Amino acid sequence: MTGRSVEVRERPWRDPLAVAAGLRHRDGPLALLSDGGVLGRWSFVAAEPDRVHVGTAGPGGMLDLLRSDDFAAGVVGLLAYDAGARAATGPREPVWPDLMLARYPAMLAFDHQVGVVRVFGRGDDLDAAAAAGCRAGRWLAAAVDPTCPTAPGDDFAGEAAPEAYLAAVADVVDRIAAGQLYQANIARAWSGGLMPGADPFDVMLRLADRAAAYGAFWRLGDRAVVSNSPELFLTFDPDSRRIESRPIKGTRPRDPDPVRDSALAAELSASAKDRAENLMIVDLMRNDLSRVAEPGSVSVATLFEVESHPTVHHLVSTVAGLALAGIGPADLLEATFPPGSITGAPKHQAMKVIAGHEPPRGPWCGSLFHIEDDGRMTASVLIRTASFERLEGRWRFRTLAGAGIVADSDPAAELAETDAKIRALREALTGP
Repeated sequence: MTGRSVEVRERPWRDPLAVAAGLRHRDGPLALLSDGGVLGRWSFVAAEPDRVHVGTAGPGGMLDLLRSDDFAAGVVGLLAYDAGARAATGPREPVWPDLMLARYPAMLAFDHQVGVVRVFGRGDDLDAAAAAGCRAGRWLAAAVDPTCPTAPGDDFAGEAAPEAYLAAVADVVDRIAAGQLYQANIARAWSGGLMPGADPFDVMLRLADRAAAYGAFWRLGDRAVVSNSPELFLTFDPDSRRIESRPIKGTRPRDPDPVRDSALAAELSASAKDRAENLMIVDLMRNDLSRVAEPGSVSVATLFEVESHPTVHHLVSTVAGLALAGIGPADLLEATFPPGSITGAPKHQAMKVIAGHEPPRGPWCGSLFHIEDDGRMTASVLIRTASFERLEGRWRFRTLAGAGIVADSDPAAELAETDAKIRALREALTGP
C-alpha cells in the first residue's frame, strides 16, 4: 500500500503475553493482547519503532500524518479524547498529547484461532524487510513466562468526592429535562502512583486473567497506557470496504452466585432504560458512519446483545456500512471520533456538557488503533484504561469510569455503575 517491502513467515505458537514480557524493557514496547474470542482472534507484539510522532494531530485534517507514507501502514496510534472534543469544548489545558503514532518494522501477529505466529518484517527494500523479520523472530526465543506480581500501586484516590459525581448526574438529568440534550456520558477519575521499581507492565500482568478483546500495553518514552477494553470503536476492511462499530451502552455487575449473575444479565437484557440508552448511541453511530459510507449501506447488524465479561455484563449493538470509494482509516476516524458511546447525543452538545463537569480526559475514551500493511484498521474505545506518566523516576497513573446519563437516571445507581466498571483496574493496581 505504501511501496514498502514486507516479508511474512510463520512460526509455532508462543504465548503473546510471554513474548511481550521479554520485550517490556526495550524501546517502545507494544502488546495488543486479545482474549482469543470471536472478536479477538489476533494479538500483536512489537518493539523498537523506527518512526514516532508524539504531539498534535496535524495542522490540516486531524489525522494528516496517517495519509503520509511514513505512517500509512504498519502503524499503531493513540488519539486522545480531547483532540476530538476540542471543536465543542474550545481550547483546554492538555493533559496528554493529542496523537501518538509509532511505525514498527518488526512485528509478531498471533493467530489464536489457528495457533500460529506470523513474523512480519518491513523495510524500504527486501533486504531491510528480511532483517526486520529476523529481529522479530528472535523475540520469540526471548519470551519470559509471566508471573503475576504483587499489586504495584501504593494509592488509588478519587479526584473528587462521590457527592460531586451525584451532583453532576443530577445536573445532566435536569439539562435533559430542559431539552438541552438526550444523553451524556459523565465520568469519575482516580489517580495515584506505582511503588518504586514497579512499572505499567506489572498492571498488564495482573489483568491477564481478565483478558478482553482489546487489551493493550504500550509505552513510548515516559508515557504508557494499559487497557482492558471490551469495546470496538471501528474496524475497516479495505478489500470489502466494510466498516463496523460495536457501541456498548448498558451495564450490570457480575455476581459470584450463578443464579444471581444470570438474573442480572436477564435484567440488563430486559431493561427499557438501558435499551433506550443503547438505541440512542446506535442512531448516533449510524449518523457518523453515514458521512463516509455509501448511501443506504449503513445498517444495524445486531441490537441489544448481552456480553458477559469478568466483572460486568454489557449491552452491545453492531452498526455496519460500506465505505465510499477512496475512504481510508484517517477519513473514518475524522468522521466518527470521539466514539458516540462515551460522549452522548447530540454529540457536540454532550461534549460541551461533559467539559462543564470534568477536567480533560486525556487518553481515556480516546482510541487505540492499529493499521496493517493492507490498510486494514482495528480501533478500540479506551475504556477500562489507565494512563501513566513517569515523573522524577516514578510512574503516576490516572484512570476514569463513566456512565451514560439519560432522563430517568438515578444518581446513586450511576455512581454504583462506575464502581463496577473500575473494579478490575482498581484491583490490578492496588489489590482487592
